[in-house]
Amino acid sequence: MTSDDIIVALDMGTSKICALIAEFDEEGDLTVAGVGTAESKGLRRGVVINIEAAMKAVEEAIDMAEQQAGRTVETVLAGIAGGNIEGINSRGVVAVTGKGREINRNDVERVIEAAKAIVMPMDREVLHVIPQEYIVDDQPGIKNPVDMIGVRLEAEVHIITSTVSASKNIIKCINRSGYKVDEIVLESIGASSSVLSKDERDLGTLFIDIGNGTTDLLVHLGGAPYYTGVLPVGAREVTNDLAIMLNIPFEEAEKIKLQAGCCWEELIDRNESVIIPGIGGRPPVSVPEMRICRILQPRMTELFMLVKKQLDDKGYLKRLGGGVVITGGGSQLPGVAELAQEVFRMPARIGYPRQIKGLEERYRSPEYSTVTGLLLHRARQVEEEGLVVDTGPRSSGAAEILRRLGSWFKEFI
Repeated sequence: MTSDDIIVALDMGTSKICALIAEFDEEGDLTVAGVGTAESKGLRRGVVINIEAAMKAVEEAIDMAEQQAGRTVETVLAGIAGGNIEGINSRGVVAVTGKGREINRNDVERVIEAAKAIVMPMDREVLHVIPQEYIVDDQPGIKNPVDMIGVRLEAEVHIITSTVSASKNIIKCINRSGYKVDEIVLESIGASSSVLSKDERDLGTLFIDIGNGTTDLLVHLGGAPYYTGVLPVGAREVTNDLAIMLNIPFEEAEKIKLQAGCCWEELIDRNESVIIPGIGGRPPVSVPEMRICRILQPRMTELFMLVKKQLDDKGYLKRLGGGVVITGGGSQLPGVAELAQEVFRMPARIGYPRQIKGLEERYRSPEYSTVTGLLLHRARQVEEEGLVVDTGPRSSGAAEILRRLGSWFKEFI
């Protein structure tokens, strides 16, 4: 088994770093061979702030995955997130020049390049250019125009950009760990590929990934992203509120949140209490679970209201036939789906990553949606669009991996 026969995903989150190694088994099925996790260090709100600390955490996570898989990693598919991310919708127009006015792949590439021709600050770079739809002679809603006859070809695309420093620091961190970056992928793009069904993407869905330091937003309409956003708040702020209101250390507040936390009052048993250990020799205190809920629920409500305001300003809320899907570690707080349904006035659910052969049950939870999605996002794109768009550099072995992923994903869904 060579390094070109495996694909390695790396999620560099604020609370943890997770590496996942997958390979193709004898039946041609994508199979998880190794998983490694490490406490995240050197990152804040999804951005590298200490190369040395982050490098050691990356080494630890990948080394654990290598030992479990019995494989040696050379290149990785890395996720990126944080407040440096921006999404822009753009349109390109070209004249069809092929014989008989038949649209070919060269015409598609030219119209994508035309759509990419936007004014962008020197400190930003393009991560993804994702086609939303093509328009042939004023006929909209076309997903793949190749072989159609037309005079004028237009493309609506979603362009995702990042600051140059954010992506370069991720690359430098991974390179210094002894690995090469095969590609950098927006984490919410990857996670949504793992969590959302095709119907949800087609109908229009708000995807919310609540991490420890940030909350990533992605709106899918007609099968493609139309809005990308990041809020500089996450599950850490929820825990911090609990620590302040109960006058306890942050670590103790996190334990209480995980054991007895809830953000929807109707799920609370009003007779239940939780024991909070005393600090500095003081006796333990019994606190009603209802009080804890009344600390957590306002913060989660505020987070969802911030999301709602962003979408209200853009006019997307009325187009979400698929409702709201919430994932990430912060989504595991009981009552999150019920609260989201109340705030957004539409159906909401918790998003779990799609099952992949060989993945242990403990990793099939919302906090691992991103790392599994980094494996699947490209397969969905290849299968549904039939086109490879500009998403960054790939190694020589990546083309074969993408071909096999596309075939596997077609059977998978």
